[in-house]
Amino acid sequence: MTERLRDGMRSALRGGAWKLIVLPGTESRSKASVLLPDGRTDIPLMMIEVFLRTQEHDPHAIIECKRISGSDAHLCREYVVEGVDRFASGKYGENHAVGFMVGYVLSGTSVQAAAGVNGYLGRVSRTAEKLLVADIISDATWYSEHGRTPASEPVELHHAFLNLTDDSAS
Repeated sequence: MTERLRDGMRSALRGGAWKLIVLPGTESRSKASVLLPDGRTDIPLMMIEVFLRTQEHDPHAIIECKRISGSDAHLCREYVVEGVDRFASGKYGENHAVGFMVGYVLSGTSVQAAAGVNGYLGRVSRTAEKLLVADIISDATWYSEHGRTPASEPVELHHAFLNLTDDSAS
């Protein structure tokens, strides 16, 4: 599914005004001191103008992709622990103030998926980190803010839930 999303993003960028490169998923090191890769980014993005100006070879933005269903407590937990928390810990985008997540909704709706994630955050006493509706693009987008460990500037995450089933009416 992530490959298809990556292909779609590349197609959408052809001939457009955006000067952005959608890179393949790659193994990554969370810190320069880590010798062996300790993570795999799903969709790293590089902005050509930033690269030309800074010669920074690391991705300028990262999109992490996870399966989700609002009624599946395990998938909601995985979305947070294996997605959100990787940004909060600095494993992904340590130097970035913003990160991106895509949830592939396996059943139910995007609204139910966000509610399931918020339900998990509530169960583990992290209600301040709940997903809030972002009225920028569509009703399938949310944002959240998460403290970083060790303490530094928080990371803002933008979430998009893509429905993969026919029961996806929001």
